[in-house]
Amino acid sequence: QVHLVESGGGLVQPGGSLRLSCAGSGVLFSVNIIDWYRQAPGKQRELVAHITGGGTTYYADSVKGRFTISRDNAKNTVNLQMNSLKPEDTATYYCHTLLTWGQGTQVTVSS
Repeated sequence: QVHLVESGGGLVQPGGSLRLSCAGSGVLFSVNIIDWYRQAPGKQRELVAHITGGGTTYYADSVKGRFTISRDNAKNTVNLQMNSLKPEDTATYYCHTLLTWGQGTQVTVSS
């Protein structure tokens, strides 16, 4: 059974940084596409970034140049480094793979 656990969310000022982590069990991150989604209150869940088993990455235009997705095969984790955060990045961030979602981690960008 696939199980995903996100961590690293919190409150940060505009312009600040956070690093989210998704730890997986029951699934090998090195051979699967791992997605980061986010959902803000009243809005649809949207794809932020993903990384394929081959290491190809995708970023939504809204985060391109500010967010970096990476994978640690030894730890079976996928990280999302978020820099230059903006208030509009405020959302619950979810890890997703193989039709499975994590519980989410809250990111709030506010002064």
